[in-house]
Amino acid sequence: MEEPQQELLTTSTNLEVNEESSGSILNNKGHMDKSSLDLLFAVEQMIKDKQHVEISNNDLQDRLSHANGQNDRLNKDLKNLGKVIEEREKSIMELERKLVDKNLKVDQMMEDYRELHSNLSGQNEELKGVIELERQNYAGLLQKHNEMITDKNKKVSDLEEKNIRLEAELSQMKQKSDALRQEKTHLLNIVNDFTNRLTSPFASNVGKNDESSVD
Repeated sequence: MEEPQQELLTTSTNLEVNEESSGSILNNKGHMDKSSLDLLFAVEQMIKDKQHVEISNNDLQDRLSHANGQNDRLNKDLKNLGKVIEEREKSIMELERKLVDKNLKVDQMMEDYRELHSNLSGQNEELKGVIELERQNYAGLLQKHNEMITDKNKKVSDLEEKNIRLEAELSQMKQKSDALRQEKTHLLNIVNDFTNRLTSPFASNVGKNDESSVD
């Protein structure tokens, strides 16, 4: 019983490693009996199926690597966007701080105006002009501040939309990656099942041949 199994393994190995020897065996098919031809055909079919599965597996591995690369790039872009938003927020906070300082200065100047108005009534008209100028400056700063807030809100909204789009793309890539893994597992299960089904008939045929030789 061991001798036919050894013969099967030897034939399978020679067919995979040495294509020239395989060609020679195929050319001599006319000298083989039916059992040998059936065995040879089964081995050839197994080799073809194995090569097909290996090609499919390599293709899936390439696609998975490509998807992982895109996933890494999207994560990097998302991280960079986070840094940009953080920098924008720091700039806005700095501008707000400067505006508060400016408002405090304006308040202080108005207090100075009241003191000057009390102490130097003769310079009242001149000081009114100064205060009016400061008020105009304050209005200009306030307008700039409002414009900056509007611009900030627009940029934040644009970044949020882009972030949502990137998250959607990342989710799609993850779904594709999961699908590829499931497809690979399914193919491996098919190969294992196919191998088991091929091995069982061979074992049965070997046992029958062994019994015939004993008789």
